[in-house]
Amino acid sequence: MNGTPEEALAALQDLEKEGDLKQRLAIVRISEPISLEGGHAGPSPSKRRSDVSVFEDPTPASLEADLTHYKELFSKLRFSYLEQVTKEKFLRAIVGDPPVIVGHNENMELETQLADVKAELKARKEDARIMIEEMEAMGRDLASRYKNVELQTTQLSTLPASIENLESTIAGLRAKQVANMDPSDPNASSYQNLSLPATLSLLAEREAELASLNRQLAAVQNTLPRKTREAEAIERESSVLERRKEEAIMQAREAQRKKQQGESDGLEEMGRWYRGAEEALKELVGTEA
Repeated sequence: MNGTPEEALAALQDLEKEGDLKQRLAIVRISEPISLEGGHAGPSPSKRRSDVSVFEDPTPASLEADLTHYKELFSKLRFSYLEQVTKEKFLRAIVGDPPVIVGHNENMELETQLADVKAELKARKEDARIMIEEMEAMGRDLASRYKNVELQTTQLSTLPASIENLESTIAGLRAKQVANMDPSDPNASSYQNLSLPATLSLLAEREAELASLNRQLAAVQNTLPRKTREAEAIERESSVLERRKEEAIMQAREAQRKKQQGESDGLEEMGRWYRGAEEALKELVGTEA
C-alpha cells in the first residue's frame, strides 16, 4: 500500500479542522425565519412547528412546507398593500384641491399600459418559474452529491482499518500456506512468486488436466456396467471352481483316510491300469519307456 487512503483522509481532516470543507460543502440555510425591520413581520414564523424543526434539522419536506407558507403570506401581504395604496390614492384624488378627475380616454390609456405591463410581468413570471425549476434541479443534484461526499468520507475514514485487517488476513493465509506446504515439492515455493500471467497460464494448464481427468472418469463410468457384469460372471465361475476345489480336497482326504485304514477305493487300481495301458501303447508305437 502506498498510503494514499491515509493521506486523503488526513487531508480531509485538515480541511474539516480549518472549516474550509464545511464552508464549501454546506447547504445554504434558506429556512431561517424571515424578519422585517421595524418589528412587524406578520404571523411569527417561530410559532410554526415547521420553522423550528427546519431550523434545527432542515429536510426537503419541511422546506417545501415553509415555502408554501411564505408564498401564501406574501400573497396576502401583497393584496393588502395594493388595497391600501389604492385607497390612499383614491382618497387623495377626491379630497385634493383641486380634485383629480380622470376621464374615459385616460382610463383607456391606463388599461392599455396595464395590459402591456401585465404581459411583461407574465413573461418575467415564466422566466422566474423556469429559473426556479432549474435551481430546484440543481439543488437536488447538489444534495445528492453532498450525500455521496459524506458517504465516501465515512468510507474513507474506515478504509485504513479495513486495509490493516486485509493485510493481516493475507499474512495469516500466507503463513498457513507455508505451514501446509510440502517441503519435498520443488515447485511449491516457486508457485507463490509467479506473476499474474504465469499464474493464469498455470491455472489454465491445471484446468486442462482436470478436464482430461474428467473425460477419463466419464469413459471409465461408461465402461463400468460392462466391467461389473464381467466381474459378476468371473465371481460366479470362481465360486463354482471353489466348490469343485473343496469337493476335490474332500475326496483326496477321504482317499487318504481309506488308504491309511487299508481300504481300497479303486483309484490305485485304476492308476495301475492306466500306467499299464500307457506302457503298452508306448511299446506299440516304438517309443522308449
